Amino acid sequence: MLVGYSSSSDEEAELTAPGGDTTRSRTSEEGCNGGSANKKHRVEQQEPKTRFVHFKQTKHTNLLPVPGCLLAMFPEEEDPETEDTALHDGRIRSFKHERGNWATYVYFPYPPDEDFMELLEELLEVAGGHGVLLTQQREFHLTVSQTVVLRHHWIQPFTQSLRSSLATCKRFVCSAGSLRVYSNAERTRTFLGMEVSAGHAQLLEIMKMVDKTMTEFRLDTFYKEPSFHVSLAWCVGDFTAQMKDFLQELQSLIDNHEEGPFLLTLDCQELRCRAGNKTFSFPMES
Repeated sequence: MLVGYSSSSDEEAELTAPGGDTTRSRTSEEGCNGGSANKKHRVEQQEPKTRFVHFKQTKHTNLLPVPGCLLAMFPEEEDPETEDTALHDGRIRSFKHERGNWATYVYFPYPPDEDFMELLEELLEVAGGHGVLLTQQREFHLTVSQTVVLRHHWIQPFTQSLRSSLATCKRFVCSAGSLRVYSNAERTRTFLGMEVSAGHAQLLEIMKMVDKTMTEFRLDTFYKEPSFHVSLAWCVGDFTAQMKDFLQELQSLIDNHEEGPFLLTLDCQELRCRAGNKTFSFPMES
């Protein structure tokens, strides 16, 4: 960095004459025989000298810490390539996780009773005997949409659109009693589910309402020929073929239940939309 300083007033200015001789300017007048001199000396002014000031850069610069409130606004993005699948029971994301993206789906919740849970335990035990270790669902529901990605600022208008579309939908009951094997599109997970046998027409109407909102936001609609079902359990990997080999054995547990064939009954009185960790409720008309 260059900083210009003018020469000090008490320093003598050293001048170079045209002939190459160096002369010095004097601030006093020169007299003869001790008398005062009338001769005036012209003092030429010198150009200001330029001094070079060097600032040494240190290796460690003391920087002010970033406030915690700002760090919270911009969390680190999770790298899907290094994501620890052990934190998600070995599951692999169907789409890249990015900051501001919210996985969203629409569904009817199913609250399990004791009878259902006992039967599910028997189904998992039989599957395990055939070498397929199934994990029970953390919660049970019937979906009427695909899982899509919403940006955070879309959530409010998206749910408002759903609420408007579903305003006139009536409450109904559906039931399921047939087991079926499913897998996700990437075939990285396999599911055991119970397919709906009654209430299919009403679910189709609900699906059309949801698809209307999906289309409005240019998102994927539901399947053209949907198999509405409640997922019971899952495992990592594609075990579709293996599970179909003993599916009839599992179905016999349903059909030969101690009190007659088991029928999963779902009271569709409230549709829900989950976007990330937020859940929105849409009650059906009675």
